[in-house]
Amino acid sequence: MLAKIKKNYFILIFTILFLYFSLNLLDGERGLFSYFEKKNTLNELINEKIKISKKKEILHYLKAKEIKLTKKITDLENINSLLFEKLDPDYIDILIREKFMLGKKGETTYITNNDS
Repeated sequence: MLAKIKKNYFILIFTILFLYFSLNLLDGERGLFSYFEKKNTLNELINEKIKISKKKEILHYLKAKEIKLTKKITDLENINSLLFEKLDPDYIDILIREKFMLGKKGETTYITNNDS
């Protein structure tokens, strides 16, 4: 038996080394299976990052819209307070001049277009 092992020594060593390297190539921390698992995890994380960045963009847009609407509400509240709480003659005069293009005798009226 020992003679057979000595005779096939190189084949036996080669077979053991081949099995060792092939198992480590396929399995293990740096193996082929682990590579595909890590690649799958990487793709999932990239997709999650894209979703988060889209959510951040939507959130930023909604915050900007909220600021604009809040400003608009404040402006409307100011206008309403001028019209209903105390009648402000100056503000009413401004509204009449803007809406009806009226003025007093001897007054020069300038019309400007603000396209902003």
